[in-house]
Amino acid sequence: MSAVWRASRAAVKRRRLQTFVIGLVVLCSTTTVLLALALLTAASDPFDKAYAAQRGAHAVATFDTMKVSPEQLARTADRPGVGAAAGPFGQAVVDIPAGRLWMAGGTLTVVGRADPAGPVDRIELLEGHWATAPGEIVVNWAAQGSPGAELLGTELRTSGGPALKVVGFATSMSRSASAWVSPEQMTALQPTSAQMLYRFTDSATEDRLGAGLARATAGLPEDALTGAQTYLTLKRAFSAMADSYLPFMTLFGVLGLLVSTLIVGNVVSGAVVSGYRHIGVLKALGFTPNQVVAVYLTMLSVPAVAGSVLGTLAGNALAGPIMKVAFTGIEVGRAPVGDFSPWVSVACLVGMPALVLLVALVPALRAHRLSAAQAISAGGAPRTGRGLRVQRMLGATRLPRPVSLGLGQPFARPGRTLLTMAAIVLGVTTVTLSTGLTDTLLAYADMGRAGGGARIQVTAGTSGDDGAAPPRLGDAQIEERLRSLPGARAVRARALAQANMTGQTQPVFADFYRGDASSYERSIVRGRAPAAAGEIVAGPAFLTQRGLVLGDRVTLELNGRKITATVVGQVIEGNARALEATWQTLDQLSPDAHATEYTVRLAPGADAHAYTEAVEALEPGLRASVLDSGNAGAAAVITFATVFTVLLTLVASLGVFNTVLLNTRERRRDLGMLKSIGMTPRQVVVMTVTSVAGLGAVGGLLGIPLGIAAHRLVVDHVGVVDFPEYMKDVWHAPQLAAMLLSGVVIAVLGALVPARSAARTTIATVLHTE
Repeated sequence: MSAVWRASRAAVKRRRLQTFVIGLVVLCSTTTVLLALALLTAASDPFDKAYAAQRGAHAVATFDTMKVSPEQLARTADRPGVGAAAGPFGQAVVDIPAGRLWMAGGTLTVVGRADPAGPVDRIELLEGHWATAPGEIVVNWAAQGSPGAELLGTELRTSGGPALKVVGFATSMSRSASAWVSPEQMTALQPTSAQMLYRFTDSATEDRLGAGLARATAGLPEDALTGAQTYLTLKRAFSAMADSYLPFMTLFGVLGLLVSTLIVGNVVSGAVVSGYRHIGVLKALGFTPNQVVAVYLTMLSVPAVAGSVLGTLAGNALAGPIMKVAFTGIEVGRAPVGDFSPWVSVACLVGMPALVLLVALVPALRAHRLSAAQAISAGGAPRTGRGLRVQRMLGATRLPRPVSLGLGQPFARPGRTLLTMAAIVLGVTTVTLSTGLTDTLLAYADMGRAGGGARIQVTAGTSGDDGAAPPRLGDAQIEERLRSLPGARAVRARALAQANMTGQTQPVFADFYRGDASSYERSIVRGRAPAAAGEIVAGPAFLTQRGLVLGDRVTLELNGRKITATVVGQVIEGNARALEATWQTLDQLSPDAHATEYTVRLAPGADAHAYTEAVEALEPGLRASVLDSGNAGAAAVITFATVFTVLLTLVASLGVFNTVLLNTRERRRDLGMLKSIGMTPRQVVVMTVTSVAGLGAVGGLLGIPLGIAAHRLVVDHVGVVDFPEYMKDVWHAPQLAAMLLSGVVIAVLGALVPARSAARTTIATVLHTE
């Protein structure tokens, strides 16, 4: 074994550049694969573990107590397919005005429970104690961590009801309620609905959950079930952002793996072909065929292991920031989203070197079959007659002799040529994909800057907003003053409330707008903008998770008032819990509501800083800041795509370098003969570069459609954003020409160094080598 190691170590030293190429491509591939696997596990594992730990409900069902009795609901726990159940619990919708716990008040779903334990939905107490006496309430804190004990004792004044003192903060992965009170307090709230929590024996899909709920509620009065929420809906909401990154990360990971396979196969195949004499010497010295194979595999294992270790470290370092972006704004509860399963790192550490060795095994077996005499006598040149027919045909054309000779060289080694061209195709595919993604995301980030002027956000303080004084002026006066300030072009008022949607246990954030509607011109993907009372729009995540499509009707409830709303449009993106509506809708739900925020669009060239100072001088209760249209997720994707594209392009060029280097070493005798009959060093460079430039052009032609298809695949499967066609249609003639040229550039960059080295080789050196 020591002899195999010494021979392998010597081979690594002789092939330093090839060792570097393999290590680099394995590093890039390992990093990308690890990030993709980390996102995949983070999108499901933390949620599943936290949900199982709290015995989360597979279905949270709401019933009308006017149509069904508590005894009838209790009997549903014994129906076939129900593994466990809890309830019935009284449920009421309570209106809470704006206060310290929420930026905006609104409607909260409150449930009466005697304690947080039970067979289903074991609520975890974060701060304080459980509500056991009248006037006490425990608030569901869905964000990660704890709000802090200093907020205990906050008084929530219900609209037309009793004041409730916050005595605890808790979290429920089931999100079965916004808050909990004691059963006695719930009786005082006069509930009109009841809640049942179910865990089913079969809960793998929505269809099975629906079937289980149907069996559980069979025999109950018609229309007694008013709403139901499944845990799969919560899981989709939890993983929405992470899932949107998966197509991008997975695609780049697959590209990296393919390039790794091609480069490793090319390097090992070339090392075997160019090292026939070395193989023969090893066998003549007593190396068995298996030991020869072990030499080549060990030679590859060194950079493979080094690349996988460094790639795993890099992937773990990048995973934290990417996870942070992927779960920004997501209600994660007790799910540990910052970590991912250790098996991901182990799989990359073990799997990537194993893949490299598996790929290297095929060409290494070629060395296994050679006898010592065959290997020593074989030499490095191609076998007689390979590609000669094509070379003769090219020689009969009017092309300059260096060009015709160069174009014929790839046909001498068709297998090596195909591997090299495949690497170029993947390089062009990556460049095309990255260019398309960058253009799409730049158009997406620029959407908020349509019109050319800066955007100013003006926030109106409230008495409960950390002590900030409310504005002295009314809404109409504030809007008029904001429009009158120098540089203002348009003003849009916004009010935010937490409303209840029929059939949903968790409130939804409702944004109500008045004034400038120009932002809808580019943000509406389907349908139209809301224009009248009872018309709403929302993002793809909101609609998908609630099974809504354009034209569907829902019931919104706020401050004891209800309105039937119609989904008339879908915007590019949006919070999975938020919808947008007109101010006329707010007038019907809460006539006394005030705007909490104003967005001012300035004219092109207007001084944004001067405008913010003018706003704060106008009214002490207003705070102004310049809106940053940047998007952290878009910036992360563009940065990662750019870095990975540069690395993959470099690796593809190094693959070409390896091919040209092997070809020039094999053709030393031919180069010496050509120089002896008058070929100049410049003509040698032209011949060598031409031998791969044609491959670069063909690779560009093949890689461009693959890159366009990959771009469309990624942008069509971003669940939280629905890009409109004008953001996807980024391909134009100049760009496509540049993409085609990128294949030639990759090939030429890889060929220049060995071409210049071959040009400097003298006839005497070649004869000395022979």
